[in-house]
Order: sequence, then C-alpha cells, then structure tokens
Amino acid sequence: MTDKASQPVLVVAGPTASGKSALALLAAEAFGGVIVNADALQMYAGLRVLSARPSLSEEERVSHRLYGVLADDEICSAARWAKLAAGEIGRAHETGKLPILTGGTGLYLKALIEGLAPMPEVPEPYRNSARLLAAEIGAQALHARLAQSDPVMAARLRPTDTQRVTRAWEVLSATGRSLADWQAMKGKPYPARFVSIFVMPERDELYRSCDARFLSILETGALDEARRYLKAPDDLPVLRALGLKELIRHLKGELSRDEATKLAQAATRHYAKRQVTWFRHQMQPSHALNAQFSESLWPKIFPIIRGFLLTG
Repeated sequence: MTDKASQPVLVVAGPTASGKSALALLAAEAFGGVIVNADALQMYAGLRVLSARPSLSEEERVSHRLYGVLADDEICSAARWAKLAAGEIGRAHETGKLPILTGGTGLYLKALIEGLAPMPEVPEPYRNSARLLAAEIGAQALHARLAQSDPVMAARLRPTDTQRVTRAWEVLSATGRSLADWQAMKGKPYPARFVSIFVMPERDELYRSCDARFLSILETGALDEARRYLKAPDDLPVLRALGLKELIRHLKGELSRDEATKLAQAATRHYAKRQVTWFRHQMQPSHALNAQFSESLWPKIFPIIRGFLLTG
C-alpha cells in the first residue's frame, strides 16, 4: 500500500489574472490531473462569469472539482475548504490522478499545506449579537471598537470587510482571546508531498492583465449575472466578488458603465496587489514564475513537474 504522505500534490497559485488556471489546465492534461479549486469566490454557483471560473469547454477537457458548489448565502471558512479539498485529493489519488490545487485564496492553501489553527466554536448568541451590532453601527464603526480591544487583529482587517470584522468581534467576545491568537496556533498539515508553482507577474504586467480580465468578463455576461443581485442584502458573502458591487451601482443608475468599469478594474488591481503581498510574506513556493503565464513558458515548467513526480 502506498504511504499517503508520499502521494504527490501540485499547487498552482498566484494573484487573480496571472494565468494560473491556464497553467493548471496544461499540467492536468500533461500529467493526468484533477484540478481542485482553491479560490473562495469560484466556489459559488452564481458567479461563473464574475469569478472568472474555467469555461464549460475547459471543464470538459479535464476534471474540475469544488467549482460552483456553494449557494450564495453560504460561508466557506479555510477549515471547511481544507476538509473538502482533502476529500478531493484522496479521491484523485485513489483513481491514480494527480491533484492540482489551483487558486488565489492563500489562506485556504496554507490551511491545508501547513495546518490550520483549531478555531473555537462560537455559540449562536455571540454570533447573532455580533451580526446585529455590525448591522446597527456598520463595519467601520465595529472595526474601530475592535481596534480598541484587539489592535493586532484589527490591523489585519480592512474596516469595510463586514464579514471578517464581525468574525473577529464574535471570537473576541465569546472567548476573550484575539482571533490573531487562535490563528497563531499550529494545526496538522495534510499528509502529502507538495510541490508549488506560484505565478507572480511583474506589477505592470499583472495590472494590465487585471484590466483586460474585467473587460473580458463584462463582454461575456457579467451585467446579467450582477442583475440577479440587485436586491441582495449587503452581508451576502457572494457580494465580495470583484466588480459586483460596482456593476450593481451601475444597474441602479448610480454610475455610468464607464465609471463602474474603472472602479471595478481598480478594485481588481488592488486585490491582486494584496494577494501578491500575502503570498510573498506567508508562503514559500517550491518554484516562482515571475511572469504572466503563457504557453510559451510551458517547456520551462514541464520538467519541474515531471521531475517532482519521478522523485516520489
């Protein structure tokens, strides 16, 4: 019987619009792989266009897992994703396939590869209280309160990120400890051999790709997708999709299409910048590709993956 810890897993990660999905697809075709999504927003069924999920034709070329598996109101924590991904990795190995984890949600990947800190179960009264408080005073005011009691965690969060600010407040209220303290605790890593390729283009190249990406999704149905969320509550998890709030404002007549496009492109660039910073400080890849991925780079990457698989 093959030792589970010796089984190979390929990780293809990087910021949005870096070309990592195209690289994962080529790797899956070349090495008999199954692509397992590691992007938080691509897990939502309602976001095929706005989350830039693989196309139907790409999904037909190789097996894709954990894409479009969540309802719009579901919250997927890193712990939940890691459990789902572990199941898909196990099934891929059982069928002789190479699991290829692909995405830009770094915390998901870190949770699986390095182990996730054991998070406390927050009783429902504390959860409800935190949500009501956030709804009453707003995320920025709640962030200010959090900064007074838990400056370390507050410094890690954007004041406008309602979901994460509320989560930090409910954990502090329920346990008396900062969420940062819980996150610093070590968990159990998934037992496998990992090789990681991070696609990390230079900033100007990445930003051009981000701008082009949004124009592309705008032409392939993004407005129709956004129209379904015109009456959605502000705390709906799916509303974190890049460009969605800007398009909703356009559909409501608050912004012109050009204004919404420029704001959405700026939001995409800022998000990509945060992803790059996170990956550089939080995870060390086996190999870094300091360029936008294109098929011309495949001959350089193919022997890396092949060598990894042959040394197992």
